[in-house]
Amino acid sequence: MSFLDQDYREIITKAVIGKGRKFNEDTHIVNPTHQPSSILGCWIINHLYNAKRKGEDKVEVNGSYDINVWYSYNDHTKTEVVTERVTYTDVIDLSARDKQTVGNKVDVYAKVLQQPKSTSCTIDKATNKIKTEVEREFLVEVIGDTKVSVRVDPTATLGSDDDDWIDELT
Repeated sequence: MSFLDQDYREIITKAVIGKGRKFNEDTHIVNPTHQPSSILGCWIINHLYNAKRKGEDKVEVNGSYDINVWYSYNDHTKTEVVTERVTYTDVIDLSARDKQTVGNKVDVYAKVLQQPKSTSCTIDKATNKIKTEVEREFLVEVIGDTKVSVRVDPTATLGSDDDDWIDELT
């Protein structure tokens, strides 16, 4: 197809020009103020994140969350909740990329498919610290300008039928 070909037009429009997905599992060590006897609960709250493009084929998601662990101590006679703020960086490869992009200005969107959640929380008897396994999953999209070629009907006439529908409105 040639640019001068009268049967085609190139349209520049915004579209998803890159997409990626990543599942992550991390292990975190929480430092309790007392020697824990047992774990009574573990939950993740206050998840914050932002995403930015990293080169041509990656997106970097930087985030943080609080790990709260409720535990017993003093031979199961007292309880306490310990909170630790955790930061992370996930680099997500763009598995689908559009090669027909125009310009360098893009918008990056990240969607949490699975909020961070604790899948395991145990006491490390050797160190008396609490070990928790956390998993999370993201979907990222890069939105930018791309070219679309459309075929033009050379026999179509403009404006011939456009006014017919006006009389049908009341």
